[in-house]
Amino acid sequence: MTSIVIIGGHGKVALHLSTLLTTEGHRVTSIIRNPDHAADVAATGATPSVLDVENSTTTAIAEALRGHDAVVWSAGAGGGSPERTYAVDRDAAIRSMDAAAEAGVGRYVMVSYLGAGPDHGIPAENSFFAYADAKAAADEYLRGTSLAWTILGPGTLTDQPGTGLIEVDPGTDGSRATSRSNTASVAAAVLDLPETAGRTIEFRDGTLPIAAALEPQP
Repeated sequence: MTSIVIIGGHGKVALHLSTLLTTEGHRVTSIIRNPDHAADVAATGATPSVLDVENSTTTAIAEALRGHDAVVWSAGAGGGSPERTYAVDRDAAIRSMDAAAEAGVGRYVMVSYLGAGPDHGIPAENSFFAYADAKAAADEYLRGTSLAWTILGPGTLTDQPGTGLIEVDPGTDGSRATSRSNTASVAAAVLDLPETAGRTIEFRDGTLPIAAALEPQP
């Protein structure tokens, strides 16, 4: 049994993930900001833990992570003001990485998005720019840590049923649709695959079973 902590535990991907992990016998703690969401989290089999990571210190986050084997970042500001987007998607995310190191939690899985990075190509006047810029900074910081990190880059998230079939490193042609259920299944899979540490895995819904799609390409 592995002990996993999910930051952003009430998000749709996180709820799918905690259900998968607890069904597999793992112990899951889900960090949430709003105590009103505790019942939804508990219904997945996870243990809710109330902590506002946006306004928490690195030390406070480290205390919440301590004793776990892995952390999954699945939180986000969810749009709104650029200031809050940077505060959550960049600054709090980076503090959580420092906190994981401080707490001795070596495995870290970041849920990012397909196309994230300094060359995201989003113009500064676009409302998506702050998110793209924040995620690029957080992902780059994670790559520079000593954590056993994996960055996941799902495409455009949908609520379609999960098929367990994906395409890794898709081109720019075709749909970018990626079900939240499939995204959670990929996160659960990489937690069981230490060899995915140090990889950025971009994907969308496709035709290959997840286990086969995650095998390193020759």
